[in-house]
Amino acid sequence: MQLKALPREIFGKKTNSLRKEGLLPAEIYGHNKENKHITVSSKEFANIYKEAGEHTVINILLEKDSLPTMIVGVQTDPIKGSFISADFHQIRMDEKIQTHIPIEFEGEAPGTKQGLLLVKVLSELEVEALPNDLPHSIQISLEHLINDKDTIHVKDLKLGSKIKILVPPETVIITLTEHKEEEVVAPPEPVSEEEKEKEAIKPIVEAEKKKDAK
Repeated sequence: MQLKALPREIFGKKTNSLRKEGLLPAEIYGHNKENKHITVSSKEFANIYKEAGEHTVINILLEKDSLPTMIVGVQTDPIKGSFISADFHQIRMDEKIQTHIPIEFEGEAPGTKQGLLLVKVLSELEVEALPNDLPHSIQISLEHLINDKDTIHVKDLKLGSKIKILVPPETVIITLTEHKEEEVVAPPEPVSEEEKEKEAIKPIVEAEKKKDAK
């Protein structure tokens, strides 16, 4: 996956002029190298971000260089939803990295047809691998979730020897359970000011009675 870029010499509020031209201001940093200020096509970036997210290697074509990177952050306009800026982290292809891979559930759990509730605990999985060995997503079939308490744990995943999972093996990913109505607890009866005063006086009266008895 590749993305063309140009050096950028415009900063701050002046970058609005770049956005009007369909360009997105961005930064490349990492590996103790000086940050690179760049611009990329807003349209091309949007397409790549939709497909790659923040866990796929993107080669930035900058002048004569091809820089392997991963998207590590984006800023969007809160009203328009359009991208305002992006950050790329330069990586080494021979160095393992840690990242989160999204989980995609496939099919339908047969148990849901019997009225059981499907509870998804994890939506992504933290892993460690070389950049080229990172999967775009992790697919999990739901076809074996049939009965109450049927569960898929992290230990059930088969990702191969090149990918190290950084989550405890017994961690639940998804499970079937009976749908139980939560018990509704009635709110306590409101206490009037008069009753509050009686409760406050009561210990004093009891103490006086004990004193008189002596």
